[in-house]
Amino acid sequence: MDNTESYSKNESKGFYKLSQTQRIGFGSGDLAQNLIYQTVSMYLLIFYTNVFGISAAAAGVMFLVVRIIDVIWDPIVGAIVDKSNPKLGKYRSYLVWGGIPLTGFAILCFWNGFSGSLAYAYITYVGLSMLYTLINVPYGALNASLTRDTDEITKLTSTRMFMANLGGLAVGYGVPIIVQYFSPDGKINSSASGEAWFTTMTIYALVGLVLLIFCYKQTKERVLMDEKETENVKVSDLWVEFKHNGPLRILAFFFITAFAMMAIGNSAGSYYMIYNIQAPEMLPYFMALGSIPAFIFMPLVPAIKRAIGKKQMFYVFLTIAIIGMVMLYIISVIPSLKSQIWLVFVAQFVKSTGIIVATGYMWALVPEVISFGEYTTGKRISGIVNALTGIFYKAGMALGGVVPGLVLAYVHFDKDNVLEQSEFAQQGILWLVVVIPAILLILAMFIISKYELEDDVIDKINYEIESRNN
Repeated sequence: MDNTESYSKNESKGFYKLSQTQRIGFGSGDLAQNLIYQTVSMYLLIFYTNVFGISAAAAGVMFLVVRIIDVIWDPIVGAIVDKSNPKLGKYRSYLVWGGIPLTGFAILCFWNGFSGSLAYAYITYVGLSMLYTLINVPYGALNASLTRDTDEITKLTSTRMFMANLGGLAVGYGVPIIVQYFSPDGKINSSASGEAWFTTMTIYALVGLVLLIFCYKQTKERVLMDEKETENVKVSDLWVEFKHNGPLRILAFFFITAFAMMAIGNSAGSYYMIYNIQAPEMLPYFMALGSIPAFIFMPLVPAIKRAIGKKQMFYVFLTIAIIGMVMLYIISVIPSLKSQIWLVFVAQFVKSTGIIVATGYMWALVPEVISFGEYTTGKRISGIVNALTGIFYKAGMALGGVVPGLVLAYVHFDKDNVLEQSEFAQQGILWLVVVIPAILLILAMFIISKYELEDDVIDKINYEIESRNN
């Protein structure tokens, strides 16, 4: 039997069971996207400042401009996705259609052929971001189309985040090693490493395209609205949904806070290891520890959630992340501790454990707010909802781009010095790695405390929706 059809006849309509192959197939889409997203998040800023040759302030402003464009573009994509019904799949088809040009623009973003050209940087980064949306919005909606079963969604999200962090590990650990290998001077932050960055991104982008095609082949859309019910979807439905869907508003603000925290910390990680710890050779291990806890803890998420509930799970792991950041700060300001690289790694592991579980599980809440919207309005506009969450997580990414750029400019970061920075610049880098992210985590904890869709509530909502449709 085809694995896309492997569900029991005893299942209630809409509450489908998914095979492990289906979960891995769906998760491979996140793995593919993270090979590009995480590379951009972790390394594009240092590529622009130290390799491509534009100032930190100019790069920061560009990141903000691109995100403003996304605020306009994302709801347009969401409306198109909800209204359209392509033959290759309402949501799946975009994995292929968008995947091919996305691969090209990802490679061009890390090409040094027009070194120092702000116009070239804008064109390629805007193109990359728009194409990423064209894949990410329908991919997020695809999640909600596979099943209504909350236990299955939890298992699916656990597998998905495992795969996403596999991508993060491949980027965090692998990218600097490959760039150093191909770079003539063995560095990742010098103008001589331009061709090495281009080669590395070509490898990662092409692997990502293969994974997107695999995701397309392994997924099947089952929970969909009738075509007549979605043909009148408009961009303005986004704001209507945001106004009337309280849980969606809570989740949206959690997204912006969480992604701002991750983007700021990730983009500063390479600066931190090179200039603060002064151990660039340890950068791959430090970045890898941003993903490794996922392979230990994400498979345990379904059991943890059953034991303590999803809100308590958020509180526990957000607190663990804050503890890890406090540890990292203390280690970084005491010279005798900073020289002990294993302590830096322990603190990074603790911090990453909290971040991975809390921010990983938030994706399981997206199908819940989609169902809540369908329950209250009669419209299951998955594309619009994912466009809205996309706007907020990209707003978080915007902060992750503009804040580091402006902070580095404020502390007089010297982009031409590949070995050391002033004490003030090092302090600014430390703000970016732990202080600002810790403040955002405290805010995220307050936001998620307002989320009210417990499992018994959302299960009742989903069963009522299916009873209406029968």
